[in-house]
Amino acid sequence: MQSVLSTVFEVQPDSKDMLVARIVQLRQDEESLVDPQGEKYGRLKVRVPLLHFMALSVFEDDRYDPILVIETNFDGPPGPFWAQLEAAVGEDLRAILRFCERPSGPTGALFDRVVAAGSRQPIASLLEGHSFQPLIVHIGNRGLDRDRILREAELFHAARTILADADRTAPNPYRSATSATAIHAGLRGALLESFPWLDEPAPARIPADENRSDWLRLGGFLALLLLVLSLPGVLLGLMLRPWWVAVLLSLVAAAAFAASIRDLGDLLRFFGAPDGAAPADARPRPTAGSRLVTALKGLAGVVAMIGVYLAIPSAAAAAAVAPLTGAGFGDIFRASAQVLGAGLASMPASALAILWWLRRLEARDASHDHPRLDEGKLRAMMEREDHIAQNHMGSLVLVKPGVLRAVLLRVGLRGLGLVLRVTEWARRGYLGSMRTIHFAHWALIDNGGRLMFFSNFDGSWESYLDDFIEKAHSGLTLAWGNATGFPPARFLLLDGATQGRKFKAWARHSMTVSLFWYSAYKDYTVDQIERHARVADGLRRRSLTNEEGALWARDL
Repeated sequence: MQSVLSTVFEVQPDSKDMLVARIVQLRQDEESLVDPQGEKYGRLKVRVPLLHFMALSVFEDDRYDPILVIETNFDGPPGPFWAQLEAAVGEDLRAILRFCERPSGPTGALFDRVVAAGSRQPIASLLEGHSFQPLIVHIGNRGLDRDRILREAELFHAARTILADADRTAPNPYRSATSATAIHAGLRGALLESFPWLDEPAPARIPADENRSDWLRLGGFLALLLLVLSLPGVLLGLMLRPWWVAVLLSLVAAAAFAASIRDLGDLLRFFGAPDGAAPADARPRPTAGSRLVTALKGLAGVVAMIGVYLAIPSAAAAAAVAPLTGAGFGDIFRASAQVLGAGLASMPASALAILWWLRRLEARDASHDHPRLDEGKLRAMMEREDHIAQNHMGSLVLVKPGVLRAVLLRVGLRGLGLVLRVTEWARRGYLGSMRTIHFAHWALIDNGGRLMFFSNFDGSWESYLDDFIEKAHSGLTLAWGNATGFPPARFLLLDGATQGRKFKAWARHSMTVSLFWYSAYKDYTVDQIERHARVADGLRRRSLTNEEGALWARDL
């Protein structure tokens, strides 16, 4: 299991510059501490083996005091990680926290003890108490812990070294091998002594319990969503007799709302062909027959859901009420099913009413087409980019006011996050057809008033945003469409991020400088890590078929 947290503290405004200087000093100290292989950030790499990425950033806003954000991506639950981090850089973090404001909540007394002069009070509890759980997380190499990533990279390079045959005067048995399976057998024999873990089965990347939890959470989310959308019809079904009057009113309301939303057809066409389709290697191109099968399966699933929606609550109500009233089980079951049926019929009207309300708000939204960019901050951001294969981005934006915005932001991001947890191609690291993100997440702070985004990604910032705009713009619009100044969107899915120039300017304006940023495997992209994993999985097997061997050899 991999975890993503953002830890937030308000900064004393008069101490902001000193805080920045102290973070920069920590970065310089870590860059001077090398590991046994001569790489920078050796202290973190050796003493915090659970850590994948870590960043320290300071955000400024004229409407708020500055905030310090410690972003961490790590393996396992928070407790062991915080203990490792404190043992490695605890005193440095204590010095940094002394520039922060005393929290007004229940952690205030603990904060005082942590930052007191000469204090030895552990800081892990304070850091954990100020950590925000993200609304949505995407992980590019899900299920691969840091040590496994590094082990499999070492194995890959060892295999490539053997194949390269440094001694050009000696015959290379791998060049003369007649098949990929022969190369596999030879390499496995040569590497097994140095990598004895090849004889052990690979840990499941998504254990059964975690997979079951993902599906149960998605199912619970959908059930709650259906319940909320059906409430108007349920209430009408309880008040009106006969029950079909409630159904008729719901259908009339749905038709009225649909007629009043003039660009509803664009939304329907989007769902017929959404952007960001899965890549070719993650989902084969469907044939006419497979599309029919998929449609029939979808129809069967809908029928099954309707049956469950009607049957289980009706049976439960009948079982509970019948003994108390003396009425027949069948009569109560039938009456309950009729009320729930009225609720089911009202779901389209409820959804269309929300869309109608949303479009009225969107039509009045203001955008920020040409935000002012601080040239000094922009220069500092660009100086910190493109030094290794990966880059880092941190963004903080205001959320648009209103009840509907608050609800849609949480429901949209939470739902998207749960879908990504169970979708096959997303589990393999893809967002649409792009696979360049190691860890990314959105989180709400300040009682939902501001939306924070962090990402550790491959390539340049420009190419990263271009990929999003071209291949996953609807997800980006869903995530940021409720933020002030975002390019005009429709239905929280259309337009928005497709306006590339405006979106890039808005995104740059929302960013801050990554004062401190650590990557445990700075030379590897998401695709390279998956490539290493495939080679390692092949070498774990004692033998491969000819077809399996040919596929495996491509990665070498």
